[in-house]
Amino acid sequence: MEQETMTIRQMCDAFDVTPRTLRFYESKELLAPIRDGQKRLFTKRDRARLKLILRGKRFGFSLEEIRQLLELYYLDDQQETQLTRTLEVAGARLSDLEQRRRELEEAIDEMKQQMIMVDGMLADIDEAKRKRA
Repeated sequence: MEQETMTIRQMCDAFDVTPRTLRFYESKELLAPIRDGQKRLFTKRDRARLKLILRGKRFGFSLEEIRQLLELYYLDDQQETQLTRTLEVAGARLSDLEQRRRELEEAIDEMKQQMIMVDGMLADIDEAKRKRA
């Protein structure tokens, strides 16, 4: 059975993040742990939000985009608005990633060609040295 609340240390261990990361997300109002004196207790809601935050960051979403998507959860439309907006943001991000991949593939191909050319030049130099010897 899943715990109702987790300490900051438990959250760090469970999600492989630092306390500083959790405090940063809290300062950006992405997480809202229960405060018990100096202690922060994270609820199931916080854990679900952190999973989405980390996934969004991995996909390259900005914190502001993530915050806006998380806030749409509370509209009373069975998450239709949130899901629609998530799809829009994800589609734009996917286009960006695909463009970056194309650019990387071009750079990789160009680098390989340059390496072949340099390797050929070194072979020519080596051949010239052997002929002189």
